[in-house]
Amino acid sequence: MLRRISPILNNERSLLKLAARFASTRSNHGDARCGVVMSFGDGSHGALGLPPSLTGVGADVYEPTLVPGLPSNVTAVSAGHYHSLAVTSRGELWAWGRNEEGQLGRGILAPRDTWHEPKRVQSLDQVHVAAAFASGVISAAIGVDGSLWVWGKSKRGQLGLGPGITEAVVPSRVPSFAGEKIVKVSFGWGHALARTEDGKLYAWGYSADGRIGTIGGLVEASVLDSGGDSVKGDRFEAAEKRVLEGMEKEKEMPIVWEPCLVEELNGTQVAEVACGLDHSLVISSDGRLLTSGSNTYGQLGRSNPDMGFFPADMELLHASFIAAGLGHSLAICHETSSSNSSIFSWGWNRSSQLGRMGTEHKPLPVEALSEEMQPLSVSAGRVHSMALTSGGELWVWGSGKNGRLGLGSPYDEQEPAVVDSLEGCEVLQAVAGFDHNLVLVAQ
Repeated sequence: MLRRISPILNNERSLLKLAARFASTRSNHGDARCGVVMSFGDGSHGALGLPPSLTGVGADVYEPTLVPGLPSNVTAVSAGHYHSLAVTSRGELWAWGRNEEGQLGRGILAPRDTWHEPKRVQSLDQVHVAAAFASGVISAAIGVDGSLWVWGKSKRGQLGLGPGITEAVVPSRVPSFAGEKIVKVSFGWGHALARTEDGKLYAWGYSADGRIGTIGGLVEASVLDSGGDSVKGDRFEAAEKRVLEGMEKEKEMPIVWEPCLVEELNGTQVAEVACGLDHSLVISSDGRLLTSGSNTYGQLGRSNPDMGFFPADMELLHASFIAAGLGHSLAICHETSSSNSSIFSWGWNRSSQLGRMGTEHKPLPVEALSEEMQPLSVSAGRVHSMALTSGGELWVWGSGKNGRLGLGSPYDEQEPAVVDSLEGCEVLQAVAGFDHNLVLVAQ
C-alpha cells in the first residue's frame, strides 16, 4: 500500500499556486529570485524536510509538497544523496536529512529525531553564503567572496583540507583556494571538481579511472570497473551493492588530498562542471563537452577509451548545461546552426532514466521533449531524471519507486512526463538527489 501525503497538503498547494499567479517574487540582493521549497520522493533519510505528523515516520511522498520549516526567501537548493541544502537571500544556509557523517553542520551528536527538521547552519553565521552543494557525505558552501567551505566525513579525500584529513565537524575553509574565487563545485562519491571565476578547473579526492583527470601523472583503473558488461544489466539495487562492495575491497586508494589544477585542461576556459558517482563532465567556454572517469555504463559518451578528459562524441553540438547521475549523463545542447536546444542523454538505462530508446553509450536526443518549451536545466538522480523548461514546467522520467517522479505513483516512465500537480506554479529550480527531489517555486 502506498504511503501518500496527507490531504491537508492539497490546501497548501492551492495557496502556493494562487501566490504564484498574483505575487511578485522578491530579492534582498542581486537578481536572484526568491521562493519556497517543495520536496518529494524517498523520505527514509529525512531529506524531504517534512514532519512525521504529516507524512508518517520515514514515509515516501508521491507529489511535490511544501517544506514547512524553511523561510520564504530561498534563492537556491541542492539535493545530496540523502540530505538537502537551501540558501536564502540573506546569505543563510539551511540543512536537513542524513547526518551520519556530520554533513548537516550541526554536529554528529545532534538528536537523530531532529535530522529531518530544516535548521540554519549556525557555524556559517559569519559567512554570507552565495551557493551551496551537497553530495553523499560532504556539504559545501561558497561565500560571496569566492571562499569555499566544506564539512562532513570522507576517507576518499573529498574535503580537500589536506593530507589525511577525513573529517570536518563544522564548516572549514579550504586553504588551497586563497587568492582564487570559486563559483561552482560538484562532488561525486569520492572526488570533487571546482571552477573558478576566471574558468580554471581544480580537482581533488579519489583519482582512479582519471575521474579528476591525469593529476599526479599516474592514472589507474578502479576495481569498481571490473564488473564489465555484467554490471550494465544490473538493477540499480544490485549495481549499488556491487559499487559498495568494490569500495570495501579497495586498498591504498589513490587520493589527491588537496585541490590541484587539472593541467591537461590548461588553456581551456571551463564554463560548467558536474560529477556523477564516479565520472565527471565539463563544458568549455566554447561549448565543448569533455568527459572523464568510469565508463562502465557508457556514461562518458565517447568511443575514445583513454583515461582523462576527452571530448564526448557530440560533433557540431554546443553544450550549455550538464548533469550526472549514478551511471547516466544529461546535457542541454544546440546545433551550431540553430538556437533551439534539446536534451541529450547517454549511459545506464535500466530504469528508463535516459528517456529514450536507442544506443545507450552514445549521446542521443530525448525526442519526446523536442517539441516542448526550451529546456533550461536538467538534473540526474540515481536512476531518474528531471528537466525544467523555459515555461517553468517540470518534466520527469525514469524510476518512479518511492515517488521520486512526483507523479503520484511508483511506476517508471519511459518518456518524459510533466508534473501536473505543479500546474500554475512557476518553478525556478529543480534538483534531484539520489532518490528525493527539491523544487524551488516562486512565491
